[in-house]
Amino acid sequence: MTARCLAMVLTLIALGMAAVPPAAADENDLVQAYKKEFAFLESEKASLAQRLAEHDAQAQAKLDEARADVGKEQNRVRALSARADKLAEQLQDFDRQIESVLDAADSLDATVSQAATTLASHGETPADATGEGGARVRWIYDAGLSVLRRVNSVRTEDGEFFRVDGSKGRGTIVRVGQIAAVAAGDGAAGTLAPAGDKRFKIWPDGDEGAARALATGGRPDVLPLFLFDSLDKSAEQAAEQTVLEHVASGGVIAWIIVAIGLAALIMIVLRANFLQRSGMNTEQLVSRVNPLMDAGKKDEALSLCHASKGATARVLQATLRNIDRDRDHLEDIISESIMHETPFLDRFGTTIMVCAAVAPLLGLLGTVTGMISTFEVITEFGTGDPKMLSGGISEALVTTELGLMVAIPALLCGNLLAGWAEKIKAGMESAALGVTNRSARRGGAKGNADVLPDRLTNSRCT
Repeated sequence: MTARCLAMVLTLIALGMAAVPPAAADENDLVQAYKKEFAFLESEKASLAQRLAEHDAQAQAKLDEARADVGKEQNRVRALSARADKLAEQLQDFDRQIESVLDAADSLDATVSQAATTLASHGETPADATGEGGARVRWIYDAGLSVLRRVNSVRTEDGEFFRVDGSKGRGTIVRVGQIAAVAAGDGAAGTLAPAGDKRFKIWPDGDEGAARALATGGRPDVLPLFLFDSLDKSAEQAAEQTVLEHVASGGVIAWIIVAIGLAALIMIVLRANFLQRSGMNTEQLVSRVNPLMDAGKKDEALSLCHASKGATARVLQATLRNIDRDRDHLEDIISESIMHETPFLDRFGTTIMVCAAVAPLLGLLGTVTGMISTFEVITEFGTGDPKMLSGGISEALVTTELGLMVAIPALLCGNLLAGWAEKIKAGMESAALGVTNRSARRGGAKGNADVLPDRLTNSRCT
């Protein structure tokens, strides 16, 4: 609209300028024409502005209306979305309830099937086990209660069983619930134990008299029973294992440990005998030699030592034979005499301690080899049969046991014998020192007569 008005104004101006010659145009007419045109344009402008304002108002109204409609639709969509979420949650709840019901139905079917099998083994006919859920549960309860009343009582029945020698017999069987039974008949009676496949056998350790008394209606004071939880597997009497069989279950290493233990035992006995002979009558000998030395009777003291036995007596003999020598020489003789006795006193001591240290290490080696054997069996055959695993486990445990049984006594005895040997050496030194000092006090020895120097007391081989 505005473009068209401007085109008209320009056309009129062009026509006016063409119609009036420049020389003859009146200035006032031109001004008036311009004013008219300006007024016309102002009017058109106002009209256009008004129409534009009306158009904007209408557009704004439509926009507001559209926005209101959009808001309503959004609220509606949100409400519908919330409702859809709620319905989805309800649907999930329904699915879970359906799954729970199906699981319960499957569990009920499995329970009924298992109960039917178990109750059928006790003579109950599962006629009602195929009905509806309530009927099936009712049958399980009634049949189970009936079986419990029957089996949890002491009842008498005729049946077969195996005698101790393995032959089959028949007689009266008294069953104590489902946990024990006794039998009497066919020349055999006693406590019954499971023989496998729902059968019984007479247990060798049963009381025949008590079983016969119970089978005939009596009430024995003591009734030995073999308690069991099932008749499906046969009960086996544990065989008593001898010492040799116990050791043999540990394998070759177990025999090596036993050999080391026997060697250690022999050496302990021999060393104890050596020490007993070396230290015998030491205190008595010293108590008799000292008074003789105080009285100056060296020859009698020497004869007494010669007649006595033991390491102390031999050291005193060497001391008395050389009592008149100078102090340094006498010290050397005493030290040499004690050193001469030391190997005899220390005999087998180191070997015993080595046996005490090696035995547990061999036990550990047997444990490792036994576990390796066990894992090899597991790798090849699995863990289904425990008897297949018992060999490696037995070897692992038996060798450890034997190693400790050898090591502990050998270590204890070795230390005790070592202490005994040290006591004998100390007694020899003390006896030689006493004789030397007593002789010195009587002028029989040269040099310091108080104590022996450190090189004598430190000359022991420990």
